[in-house]
Amino acid sequence: MKLVTFKSNIGLRLGVVRTNGGVTPIPGMDMLSLIEAGEARLKKARTDTGYMLSLAELELAAPIPTPRRNIFCVGMNYREHAAESLRAKGRPVVMPDVPVFFTKATTTVIGPTDDIPFDASVSTKLDWEVELAVVIGRRGKNIRRSEAWDYVFGYTILNDISARDLQHSHGGQFFKGKSLDGTCPMGPWIVTRDDLPDPHKLRMVCRVNGVVKQDWHTGDMVFDIPTLIEWLSRGMTLLPGDVIATGTPHGVGFARNPPEYLKPGDVVECEIEELGALRNRVVAV
Repeated sequence: MKLVTFKSNIGLRLGVVRTNGGVTPIPGMDMLSLIEAGEARLKKARTDTGYMLSLAELELAAPIPTPRRNIFCVGMNYREHAAESLRAKGRPVVMPDVPVFFTKATTTVIGPTDDIPFDASVSTKLDWEVELAVVIGRRGKNIRRSEAWDYVFGYTILNDISARDLQHSHGGQFFKGKSLDGTCPMGPWIVTRDDLPDPHKLRMVCRVNGVVKQDWHTGDMVFDIPTLIEWLSRGMTLLPGDVIATGTPHGVGFARNPPEYLKPGDVVECEIEELGALRNRVVAV
């Protein structure tokens, strides 16, 4: 099942995308409340009837427009990307022994077609990163790897836009360079777990102005999704609606020779098999 958050004249609304291209609104709920309501309410949403809107005529927001807390991210989680990043920094190519976690602020989140702001007084080195994002469906702590799938609600696409000049100039930590407003396009919807049985067999592509920059597959993860959930939940409670960005493949801008960065007017498209696509324009502010 595909679940969307869309804009309307009465604010943001939640809906189910039907196979005929229609969207059935779910009244009185947003995405977070639907996730929290559990499996019984999700099953009801599958069969809810009522009037339908045309998906093609709707303006979609991020599926979770305002997460309750920061987006959890994983660095160096694709083998080829880890290698290109280390080589670009002049460091030995060694895969991480444990996941590298950081976060993006909630104010980074924008919709699948919203503009990405470019403020040259803040950063001139914005980079692209197509990522598969996992949405947590249940509260859990110290989750065993063997039970991790039970805590997954679904999946969406995320573009981890990164200000490389800031990322590399604040003591080596990632948070500031990853958390500029509007640097986390997300969407276009959430595909529930039962409709995507194997998220580790998906092609993922990023294009800038129609030119392919990243073209790889989710099977190249250093740490798969159950392992990430196990590590992240150690001693820390995961909540319904938490979003985990699982890393990006090789082909990012800063590791190219010469380096490439986004500029105003560029259009960035991030596409993942079975999950749709994001299309965002970079706009000077």
